[in-house]
Amino acid sequence: MLSQFANGTEAASRVFTYEVQGLRQTEETDNQEYAFRRSGSVFINVPYARMNDEMQRILRLGGKIVSIKPYDGGTAAAAEAE
Repeated sequence: MLSQFANGTEAASRVFTYEVQGLRQTEETDNQEYAFRRSGSVFINVPYARMNDEMQRILRLGGKIVSIKPYDGGTAAAAEAE
């Protein structure tokens, strides 16, 4: 099993869903002609290899990561329905 992660085949196919709250308008989004969406929760699907970059981006935009779950194909839709 360790060899599967070492060559990246299994790790490359792993995707996680971030539940993010509190995204706000910043200098990065201020140049747009419309207001940045601010809502209770936003669900973002992220490949395993980009998890750290996405966390940093969310924090720069003022968001708070509420939960991180493995993506199962219906996580965001099921969570929004609750």
